[in-house]
Amino acid sequence: MSLEILYQDQWLVVVNKPAGMLVHAGRDPEPDSQIAMKVVRDQIGQRVGTVHRLDRPTSGVILFALDTAIEAEMRKQFDHQLIGKKYTAVVSGKTPPEWVSQERLQKEEGEPFRAARTEFIRERLVEIEGEPFSILSVAPGTGRYHQIRKHLLGAGFPIVGDYLYGDISEMERIAALVGQPRLMLHAQRLTFFHPVEGLKIEVSADLPERFTPFIIA
Repeated sequence: MSLEILYQDQWLVVVNKPAGMLVHAGRDPEPDSQIAMKVVRDQIGQRVGTVHRLDRPTSGVILFALDTAIEAEMRKQFDHQLIGKKYTAVVSGKTPPEWVSQERLQKEEGEPFRAARTEFIRERLVEIEGEPFSILSVAPGTGRYHQIRKHLLGAGFPIVGDYLYGDISEMERIAALVGQPRLMLHAQRLTFFHPVEGLKIEVSADLPERFTPFIIA
């Protein structure tokens, strides 16, 4: 198995992670073919280090470092919010044209609430069999756990295919309507400063096939 390489040099590699694949090994055993870090390692023939994460059901741009010092430097860029991130999400219903969520979030119940910020722009409103769906451009300013999913839930617009935060029966109904059940969240673009050369790098991943019903509607 191999993943689409979007950018690569001697310090970094950026790939397009498919939905359903873990970024790195978790607590439960998984085949190496289901862990992006291991797939990329075998694909390019060298160690890779995780710099950031995407949820398992989320597809799109993921960056790995090829050196421990570079890994630490790129983590700093994420920690200091120097990384530009753009996602595409699909939700049921007609959202506002644009809004900002600054709802404070906690990772798990009992943990402290932390500041979070996400900007939303409705790029397109489509109808499928008379039912409205909003295609959103999403720019998270922070990187809290499930931030986009939680902020959209708080706005009353859980992401299509979000069985964790959305109503399960409603998600199943929409899945039957559009012909696929996956989470409609894709990390489409990542912008960062090269840790050695200092240049601004922008890497994008095309929308995957599961978005087709909403694009052609």
